[in-house]
Amino acid sequence: MDRLTAMRVFAEVATSGSFSATADKLDMSRAMVTRYVAEMEQWLQARLLQRTTRSVTLTDAGELALRRCQQMLALTTDLEEETATTAEGELRGQLRLTCSVSFAYAQLGAAIAEFLAQHPQLKIDLDASEGSLNLVERRIDLAIRISAEPDPMLIGRPLAQCDSVLVASPAYLAAHGRPQQPADLVRHRCLSYANFGKSVWQLSRGDVVERVGVTSPFSANEATTLMRAALAGGGIALQPTYLVNPYLRSGELQAVLPGWDLPVMTIYALYPSRRHLSPAVRALLDFLVQRFEGVPW
Repeated sequence: MDRLTAMRVFAEVATSGSFSATADKLDMSRAMVTRYVAEMEQWLQARLLQRTTRSVTLTDAGELALRRCQQMLALTTDLEEETATTAEGELRGQLRLTCSVSFAYAQLGAAIAEFLAQHPQLKIDLDASEGSLNLVERRIDLAIRISAEPDPMLIGRPLAQCDSVLVASPAYLAAHGRPQQPADLVRHRCLSYANFGKSVWQLSRGDVVERVGVTSPFSANEATTLMRAALAGGGIALQPTYLVNPYLRSGELQAVLPGWDLPVMTIYALYPSRRHLSPAVRALLDFLVQRFEGVPW
């Protein structure tokens, strides 16, 4: 029996609570999943799972076995990643990344495709999400985050500057008028990003700083959703330029108050430690820095 595969199968069944879901995820038959679990139980001389027609739960022995299996699988992954080069020096293994949905859609997806074309033995698993993730617990190698102050517990490498702009569709501006100064925004439908400036937008021009309380009939925690609402004529949205510049160039969106600046943030690549940074992660970091140098969007 391949005990490493058996541990991986058992851990997945224990986590998902389903033999069928494990079979689908690991691309093997349900019968093979059942066989691996049975052989794990035979190897350890203990019943690891309680099975009914409706559920799969861990026994006390199963809970202990799961913790040990997860530790051993984590060590195996570390070993694979720390030696993630072939005899010819080619990078291999798997990297786990996370970033916002909008940045994945607008920039990172294409960047990853180009990087993998240069390193065909590598695999990348991307978690596109808005929530904060524990990089260690989720075994994330690299997090791409946009922030004014990145998490001080993580190592941060700047990738690019993140500029923002106020945008609206030509149809919305034709129907509701174009703001001439920040104070005019209070009379408009403003589409707000829930995690940044939801109710107060700050604009500056030279030494003049204006903070405007805005009315937001629609807010969301994801920039692409707000951009689609703006394209549909839903109002004025505060958007990152990396996402909306193509629509500004095509005329589908127009800049609002273009003489005023919005707060600038930085796009960081964050990782838990320099000590165990694999060659593949270092290569990806260098690639992203070079690709985004000078803010190409």
